[in-house]
Amino acid sequence: MKIVVIDGQGGGIGKQITAAVRAKFPHSMLTAVGTNSTAAAAMLKAGADRAATGENSVVVCCRDADVIIGPVAIVVADSLLGEITPKMAAAVAQSRAKRILVPVNCCNNVIAGVPDLSIGRLVDCVIEELKKTEAEK
Repeated sequence: MKIVVIDGQGGGIGKQITAAVRAKFPHSMLTAVGTNSTAAAAMLKAGADRAATGENSVVVCCRDADVIIGPVAIVVADSLLGEITPKMAAAVAQSRAKRILVPVNCCNNVIAGVPDLSIGRLVDCVIEELKKTEAEK
């Protein structure tokens, strides 16, 4: 399974997701894509097989991913303080991959009806969704 984790800013959420995915799915091809080099480095250090940075990397990596994971902001243009470009958001949204979006309420993006869970619990939910995805294949 080709898994792409996308994150920005400091890469904190992506780092936790990458570590958890690597622990539970050690044989998957795990690619970290940061909107900046700090985020990419954090995810690489957490166990990604490879990492890339920037708009074109998001576009290219979304093309052949089986699963894309990241905060819900990755599908909202201009989110993460402007780090998610319209082209990045479109690439994620138009990918054939299954998207597992972490409902982080920040940057004026609020998901109504979703409880305010800790990042640790949200990462657990990501792993549960990946297990379902793997079982479907």
